[in-house]
Amino acid sequence: MKWRKRPARKRSRTRRLLRLFGYLLLAWVAVTWLLVLIMRFVPPVTSAFMMERQLSAWMHGEKNFHLHYHWVPWSRMSKLAPLAMVASEDQNFPFHHGFDFGAIHTAIANAEQGDRLRGASTISQQTAKNLFLWNGRSWVRKGLEAYFTVLLEVTWPKQRILAVYANIAEMGNGIYGVGAASRIYFHTDAAHLGKHQSALLAATLPNPRVLHANRPSAYVEQRAAWIEQQMRQLGGTGYVTEDDPPRPK
Repeated sequence: MKWRKRPARKRSRTRRLLRLFGYLLLAWVAVTWLLVLIMRFVPPVTSAFMMERQLSAWMHGEKNFHLHYHWVPWSRMSKLAPLAMVASEDQNFPFHHGFDFGAIHTAIANAEQGDRLRGASTISQQTAKNLFLWNGRSWVRKGLEAYFTVLLEVTWPKQRILAVYANIAEMGNGIYGVGAASRIYFHTDAAHLGKHQSALLAATLPNPRVLHANRPSAYVEQRAAWIEQQMRQLGGTGYVTEDDPPRPK
């Protein structure tokens, strides 16, 4: 019995499709990396999460909705604010390369013992998600989140990642970043945020549309007190400003 040979025309079409896919993949990497490279030096005008929230407000007829976003350079930001975020969400931030595998392992182990599965996203991952992607839970979004996280870690220094996150994180309904939040909640600018104010802002991050920094519930006050304790244990603002801070004990 003789095997039929694949027609040359069919092989040629397959090669063309593979070549086209390769070109498209290279173009995607080039465009996205260029975008990330530009944002290393240029403040983002908006973020994917802000655009999604604004679109949602238009679609649902939220006439009183206003989006508040005010970029604050790292040099004009109280370092207590990013320190509070690190203490609250990602204490290994200065040392990992975008993914905290220890935290992921702990979260899975706790879930296997019957605890609620908690997220183990790093600040790098959250920055990538907030800046470039959309809300939701899907493998496609998680894959893109990992891709952009790698780009950020390769292209930006740690302080840039933290500065962008502090500026685009949602801190209330339509309120994004420490610049807008400090003005609206505390009637001051981000340069003058104190330790307790910074801890209150960080305490609302798990659910900023329900939790309020200017009208803190007992839960928010309790969490803010814990964050302040963690800020002291990390050694103060040097933990987010020094190139080689000591590892947390």
